[in-house]
Amino acid sequence: MLCYKKVVKFKNTAWKVRGIIRISKTGEQNITEKFVLAYSGGLDTSVLIKYLQEKYSAEVITVTVDVGQQEDIKGAEAKAKKLGVLKHFSIDAKDEFVTDYIFPAVKANALYEGKYPISTSLSRPLIAKKMVEIAEKEGATGLAHGCTGRGNDQVRFDITLGSLAPDKKIIAPVRDWGMTRDEEIAYAKAKGIPVSTAAKKFSIDASVWGRAIECGLLEDANNEPPEEAYEWTVAPEKAPNTPEYVTIQFEAGIPVSVNKEKLKPLELIETMNKIAGKHGVGRIDHIEDRLVGIKSREVYECPAATVILEAHKDLEKMVMTRHEVLFKQYIDAEWVFLAYAGLWVDPLKDDLDAFINKSQENVTGEVRLKLYKGGLRVVGRNSPMSLYDKNLANYNIKTSFNQSYSKGFIELWGLQTRMHNALKRSTKKQKGAKST
Repeated sequence: MLCYKKVVKFKNTAWKVRGIIRISKTGEQNITEKFVLAYSGGLDTSVLIKYLQEKYSAEVITVTVDVGQQEDIKGAEAKAKKLGVLKHFSIDAKDEFVTDYIFPAVKANALYEGKYPISTSLSRPLIAKKMVEIAEKEGATGLAHGCTGRGNDQVRFDITLGSLAPDKKIIAPVRDWGMTRDEEIAYAKAKGIPVSTAAKKFSIDASVWGRAIECGLLEDANNEPPEEAYEWTVAPEKAPNTPEYVTIQFEAGIPVSVNKEKLKPLELIETMNKIAGKHGVGRIDHIEDRLVGIKSREVYECPAATVILEAHKDLEKMVMTRHEVLFKQYIDAEWVFLAYAGLWVDPLKDDLDAFINKSQENVTGEVRLKLYKGGLRVVGRNSPMSLYDKNLANYNIKTSFNQSYSKGFIELWGLQTRMHNALKRSTKKQKGAKST
């Protein structure tokens, strides 16, 4: 058992234990745990409140962190209080999430396995950070989350919480109890916990950077996601019949304006979600390798992320040298893996951040994109730091590029390739001569 219950007699002692103290009829003190629970208002964490109260005789403090999930934050607070929590904290962290988590991900072109903009992954270290802050403030003895033993979130929460609050217990009851989703729903009904229709069909996790949809018929990788699974994007076939052009301006790798209008960080992401979603852009359906070794079918809606990351990658190619672009691909891949794999607080990520931030100094300019029926294409770009020179690239006018130099370059560039093939031919002839 991960938490404890200890009985002590009344004594004059300096020994102290943080927790809730109840006095029994026999004059003993029952010292009970106090847990801070990451609370979404959904099925898993609502069940957890009752589970912690009954199984561990624990006082529960719930924390709901608003990272732009577009859910009823006040409703979650009311639900938590109805379920008998000691305290509930609603924290608006949307601005912090954008500037300190999303924008670093943009700089790193963060796409896990080339497709997933790690929307869920990015929010976990921020939620964990807020949990620890509340735990310290309220004198809690433990931290709890609703992650299963099959997913990646357990890793993200456990490592981040353990790094930031090594003196606290960390428990994941869902991982330990082994309940199926149907059993959770039955438990919730037995305890009078409201269960939404959406909870019965899908498991949803969202932030302003994206929306993840799992469970139900989506667990069959051959089933096409039904339209009811999507909320932020229209079906491409129902999108407008006229394409829309959008221009995103970057300064030092960070998006700062849309269509020449300067926007605050959060406002910019929300604006792009609406524009891209209207055109059915940002739907992702792929087979993903979870950190725990399971291959899973994942469905996401990431309208703003899809557009902004595509624009950023394109602008980098315009302002960086070939060597920078190629090397940064390795750095980006390692960065996104660390973020995905729960190692946000690992020192290697800090090291990579230093390189990435330095690389972004010249990533300033505009990228124009065309959105149409679920499709996305970069159709133009310009930058005061551009290494592209149309006078060098142009085939139809005289330029400063001396074409005669190319012959010597080709001679040296392909020297070893020609040597290898000459040797291969010579060896083949020798073998042929011996066989005759």
